[in-house]
Amino acid sequence: MNTSAPSKPILTIIVATDAENGIGVRNTLPWHLPEDLAHFKRTTSGHPIIMGRKTFESIGRPLPNRRNIVITRNPEWQHEGVETVNSVEAAAALANTSTDASGANIEAFFIGGAEIYAAAQPLCDRLIITEIGKRFDCDAFFPARDPQQWQENSRISHHSADNDFDYAFVEYSRK
Repeated sequence: MNTSAPSKPILTIIVATDAENGIGVRNTLPWHLPEDLAHFKRTTSGHPIIMGRKTFESIGRPLPNRRNIVITRNPEWQHEGVETVNSVEAAAALANTSTDASGANIEAFFIGGAEIYAAAQPLCDRLIITEIGKRFDCDAFFPARDPQQWQENSRISHHSADNDFDYAFVEYSRK
């Protein structure tokens, strides 16, 4: 009989930010970057995703091939194909019940919005940030990343010819 405690899942934030940490305007993305959307899909497919209600409503439907967990203060709110909780801690605990074929916990992703990112960042082990090298008119922002707590592990730089701006897929881990 295995008496060891279950492993803690890796909790990760995945986000795209502009040059000033902007992430959205009027609950939408202020840029169109298909390469980032493809990166998001590749990275999160098969994993639990955790988001706030406004982020879910901006998407409009549960994302396929992912366990969709929505954080809301409204205990009456529900949507088919979505599990609801009332805090980032409850979402992390619920994601902890997701396992792969071997029974190991699988990585869960916080996908927004700004309030969720701020509340989740202290719980997270990793940040995956698409850093866009251009400023956009944003009204929602990703919280400042403390360089004393986060170490850059990888950076893959690109240029979007369609948008004429540089961007990079950057991964950070907690120090």
